[in-house]
Amino acid sequence: MKISCAQYPIGTFASLEDWRANAARWVDEAAGAGAQLLLFPEYGGMELASLLPEAVQRDLTGQIAAMQQYRDAFVETYAALARQHGVFVVGPSLPVKQGDGFVNRAYVFSPAGAMGFQDKRQMTRFEREDWIIGGGADLKMFEARIGGETIRFGIDICYDIEFPLIAHAQAAAGADLVLAPSCTDTLAGANRVLVGARARALENQVYVAVAPTVGNAAWSPAVDVNLGWAGVFAAPDRGLPDDGVIVQGKLNAPGWVYADLDFGLLRRARDNAQVFTRRDWDGQMRPSLAVAVETL
Repeated sequence: MKISCAQYPIGTFASLEDWRANAARWVDEAAGAGAQLLLFPEYGGMELASLLPEAVQRDLTGQIAAMQQYRDAFVETYAALARQHGVFVVGPSLPVKQGDGFVNRAYVFSPAGAMGFQDKRQMTRFEREDWIIGGGADLKMFEARIGGETIRFGIDICYDIEFPLIAHAQAAAGADLVLAPSCTDTLAGANRVLVGARARALENQVYVAVAPTVGNAAWSPAVDVNLGWAGVFAAPDRGLPDDGVIVQGKLNAPGWVYADLDFGLLRRARDNAQVFTRRDWDGQMRPSLAVAVETL
């Protein structure tokens, strides 16, 4: 299976149609390169706030309420692109109204028209204290037929990838791939995500893919500075790279980063590994988090 991970700049748009055209260009490029699963970053959907009046754009909490008018168009656009190109798309996450508050939601779109989502569970101080975005309750895993085989994958949004039990529960439920869309405004934050991703790959002997926002968006009080690298990581073991790095992009260079993922190789490496981190951890502790499996 070929995966593409975006190093995605937050854009500004004069109209919703301009935004749709930009989304189409990104999906067209990745699908044209043969990618079957496209991973966009956390809070890439905040670029929709550029369609709002400037006074609303500058309102940290007011903008996310005003952005809800574009949610249906966002979902329809990425759903249509997934169907058009016959690919799976994990869209850029965005704040979504949930009850009396907001959650940070990553939608998943299948080429057959199915849709799911994962809400971020662990919120950073900025999200919780300043932006007033809350954590989701349900932890999910998605099952899909991609690249001629059925795979299971989870989505751990940014800070979530720094918490071992989240990915461990997904791996224990059968995930071979964990996707980590991210949005960080310091090199320290970007490195925390990468360290978390590589640690989760090592602990669970799965592939972990990261896709960040990159560059500056001075107009936005929420995502004004963005730093990061896209990458795909595995456990350093037999049959896999000695450093565990399948691929890693260049810091803050906009574009797609691609990797061919061999799940047969991953499972063989796991079954005949030098060390059995996944198996040995299961022998020491059981995940306490429930995981709901959704078929796409």
